[in-house]
Amino acid sequence: MEHPGFFERAGPFSLRAMAEAVGAAAAGEVDLETKIKDVRPLDAAGRGDLSFLDNPKYLPLFTHTGATACLVAPKFAGKAPAGTAALVTPEPYRGFAKALALFYPDALKPKAAKDGTSGGLESVHRSARLEEGVTVEPGAVIGAEASIGRGTTIAAGSVIGYRVYVGRDCYIGPNATLTHALIGNRVTIHAGASIGQDGFGFAMGRAGHQKVPQIGRVIIQDDVEIGANTAIDRGALRDTVIGEGTKIDNLVQIGHNVVVGRHCIIVAQTGISGSAELGDFVALGGQVGVVGHVKIGAGAQIAGSSNVRGDVPPGVRWGGTPAKPTRLWFRELTILRQLAERKDLRFDDKESGD
Repeated sequence: MEHPGFFERAGPFSLRAMAEAVGAAAAGEVDLETKIKDVRPLDAAGRGDLSFLDNPKYLPLFTHTGATACLVAPKFAGKAPAGTAALVTPEPYRGFAKALALFYPDALKPKAAKDGTSGGLESVHRSARLEEGVTVEPGAVIGAEASIGRGTTIAAGSVIGYRVYVGRDCYIGPNATLTHALIGNRVTIHAGASIGQDGFGFAMGRAGHQKVPQIGRVIIQDDVEIGANTAIDRGALRDTVIGEGTKIDNLVQIGHNVVVGRHCIIVAQTGISGSAELGDFVALGGQVGVVGHVKIGAGAQIAGSSNVRGDVPPGVRWGGTPAKPTRLWFRELTILRQLAERKDLRFDDKESGD
């Protein structure tokens, strides 16, 4: 059975109402009574959908989008494909935030288990579905329409939110929180982890920073292990995905729309910014920082305390800030050390009067 989703969608809205709500103007001759039924990213949008272009990196997707309408800056209005109405605004991302709030108003505030739990030590909503052999420890909360598979343990103090799906033979540790998430089989989530909270999305502007509703999900595939106090944000429009067999250490931050491949290793205090993509078998050392919208190829290894600012080819070993091939990084470190030692030697000579 297909998952029903986590948010109720309003609408449809006419193109005229949509343009007025977000402060945009249609470019050229457009039927303003055309109905907009949903909001989607450029590459997934179809008839009846609204999308947006804010980052020029995604211009190729814009020129081939199937969206009925797209919010764009004035300089890109002429590049809209046939059949896509350009809604022109100086701040497309801010406009899109307003559109999302119009379609999904309940996504602006956090929600977890909803009301109607049984009220006992094991607070299980009457509509939750638990297979045989599920263990729910005292103080755990199972929210409305949640599903828990056979052999899974929900530890004390944890929260399984509204419509969250947890597969079989999983372990959800004490005080872990799962919302807006679909969890596979044999997944271990340690104490205090937070899965599915809204991503850090704000349309910045001189009038203030407007919150962007996050309507995606977190998908965690089979045999994943997630360390204590790690946070994984749900997607903005598309899903945040953690691939099969991946192991994540404590105190890791994974932003919205991130896609992590299969059997990756992510060590403590690493931060991965929104929309980054990791291929299969990628290894990130401790305290690695990955900026948004970059791709790290399959099998690549990034040394601890490095900062990844651009795409990384498959199968390489990189390190440093900004990250680069380790051979080049070590050579730079050696030259810098040699220069520093030479400078210190000259300074010592001057002080001694030689």
